[in-house]
Amino acid sequence: MRPKQRLRRGLIILGSIVAAGTIGYMLIEGWSPIDAIYMTMITISTVGYGEVHPLTGAGRIFSICLIVGGVSGALFVLSSFVEYLVEGKLGATIGRRQMKGKIAKLKEHFILCGYGRVGEEIARTFSEEGIPFVIIDSRPGNTAMAEEQGYLCLLGDATSDKLLVEAGIERARGLVAAVGSDIDNTYITLSARGLRPDLFIEARANSKEAETKLKKAGANRVVSPNSIGARRMAMLALRPTVVDFIDTVTHRRGRELQMENIAVGSNSPLVSLTVEAIRHRTKAAILAISKKGGKLLANPPSERVIETGDRLIVIGTKEQLTALECLCEGGQPQ
Repeated sequence: MRPKQRLRRGLIILGSIVAAGTIGYMLIEGWSPIDAIYMTMITISTVGYGEVHPLTGAGRIFSICLIVGGVSGALFVLSSFVEYLVEGKLGATIGRRQMKGKIAKLKEHFILCGYGRVGEEIARTFSEEGIPFVIIDSRPGNTAMAEEQGYLCLLGDATSDKLLVEAGIERARGLVAAVGSDIDNTYITLSARGLRPDLFIEARANSKEAETKLKKAGANRVVSPNSIGARRMAMLALRPTVVDFIDTVTHRRGRELQMENIAVGSNSPLVSLTVEAIRHRTKAAILAISKKGGKLLANPPSERVIETGDRLIVIGTKEQLTALECLCEGGQPQ
């Protein structure tokens, strides 16, 4: 039984004993409710005060039973209260150490700064996709909600270099600054870029001015939830079927088709092969190729040759994409 449950049960038992003692004195001795409850309390607490009124033989026997039951109940409540305090603090300390230990083992993970409405959706998506991540938030209520969801999290200011290091920024795959304040997101970006010049950083912006400053601070991508929401509403009104298709391959659980971007490694057997040859080998469709210089080739021709460092934007089933990813990394699909 948990300490909190033991304490609650103990209080119920002790309250029942007080009620029974009060009623017992009223029925046995015929006392008033005030006299009966006063006698009950001094009997249970064993303070040594004299009797309110002379007791009859039946009253004395009842007092003996009340002392035994009341003292036992009070000791049970006291021990449960101490256990609740000690185990609560001890459990929290152990829990924090275990969480820090798990965070220290993370590799190729994302650091999510901010667990508000936007951060919560990002965390849910990461979790559904099986992407490791750790949350940093300065509000205890938010970190408590994150812990309830089973997420790894740290309480503190995400602009702190020390906290970013504790979150494993040296081993991280990327950082998402999703705090509600543009100023905080800018400082987070500056801190992260100073610690990891090569880190991928995505930042949230609430204004056009903030977008410019965040890019100057070092953000690789800047996202404005308001602008994206407005564009999505416009697209949904103009091209609802297209939006439904994109949602199907990017958001819905259990989707048959998925979209992914996969980098072609130097030791990949796909290097120097054509788009048609890759499609024939993996059955996945290559929608676009992102070149090293940033140029995007949409709907590449079938004779286009794949080069080292290309990023393939592909669509296919989970099995097809897994096989393609294995080949891009230099392995052989199972």
